Amino acid sequence: MSAPHPPRLETSFLNLQKAAEYLGLSPNTLYIWRHRRQGPPSFHMGRRVMYRISALDKWVRDQEVSDSRSNAALNPLAQKPQRRAKSSR
Repeated sequence: MSAPHPPRLETSFLNLQKAAEYLGLSPNTLYIWRHRRQGPPSFHMGRRVMYRISALDKWVRDQEVSDSRSNAALNPLAQKPQRRAKSSR
């Protein structure tokens, strides 16, 4: 009989590779977004780029809310047509 494994501590941070896996993206995409100051927030922990899991989850929710395909209030087809301004000729 083998000795039981010690419980694994859950971390609240992911490195770039693990964050990319978590989001279903390539690490290169996260790398590019980081350097363009886009994408989820990240920070340095020593020399490593890290992502807080709660920040990744919030960023995904924010993307869903700001996308007109998942937020009916932003769907341009649901808006009343705007009238054109009359041009002065």
